Amino acid sequence: MTVATQKTQLSFDWTTFLFMVAIHVGALFALLPSNFSWAAIGVALALYWITGGLGITLGWHRMVSHRSFQTPKWLEYLLVFFGTLAVQGGPIWWVGLHRHHHVHSDEAVDHHDSNKGFWWSHMQWMLHDVPAVQEIPKFTKDIANDPVYKFLDDYFLPIQVALGVVLYLIGGWSFVVWGVFARLVLVYHCTWLVNSATHKFGYRTYDAGDNSTNCWWVALLTYGEGWHNNHHAYQYSARHGMKWWEFDMTWMTIQALQALGLVTKVKLVEKTEPQS
Repeated sequence: MTVATQKTQLSFDWTTFLFMVAIHVGALFALLPSNFSWAAIGVALALYWITGGLGITLGWHRMVSHRSFQTPKWLEYLLVFFGTLAVQGGPIWWVGLHRHHHVHSDEAVDHHDSNKGFWWSHMQWMLHDVPAVQEIPKFTKDIANDPVYKFLDDYFLPIQVALGVVLYLIGGWSFVVWGVFARLVLVYHCTWLVNSATHKFGYRTYDAGDNSTNCWWVALLTYGEGWHNNHHAYQYSARHGMKWWEFDMTWMTIQALQALGLVTKVKLVEKTEPQS
């Protein structure tokens, strides 16, 4: 079966498509002079770090998906809440699909298999039905019954609406346009680059059994997630930048939280030399 045939067999998801169109169109309003302000841009950048860096990268990815470290429950829930504000689905859905991806990376059943093309792995995959969703319960037994995770999984869209209301009350429409729409587009595409660019561009230090690469510019945009080949070789490691020049801001954040006594049981790998 060809790659094209595999794609056409998946039903098109019009709901997700229209949602993504709405978010991207909303972001275009940031270009209007009436919506420009340094304060609004500052809000967008701050929320980019909170939702994409602390929420998705630190919280959903390294802490929950891979259990690379532990935190007090209140901090775990806070980080998971921050990730929910990135509107990348609910945490149970996201974690389940991510764990499935690691089991089947770049195989035909991988929902963003990079062998199907850059744009498929970047964003086209989510515009179709995702068969891997059926396997989420198998991959999320540790969080599926947690009431906080379940609440955030069910209500991530209303929570974003509430954030928009708060931003409007604080700074008007410019804060909404920049803090919600423009920020979400930035978080989306930077996150998606980990699925697309870091399976195509960069270098490979390890034989991870897939197309994963280490891409420095994606690492800068995503707080260290661009050292993707390292991550696929040692997926449970809290540190992704294995070499001194592989700048990993999330690893630095973990170290800072560990120094404060807020992070324990940090998982690392001893062997960081290229595999033969």
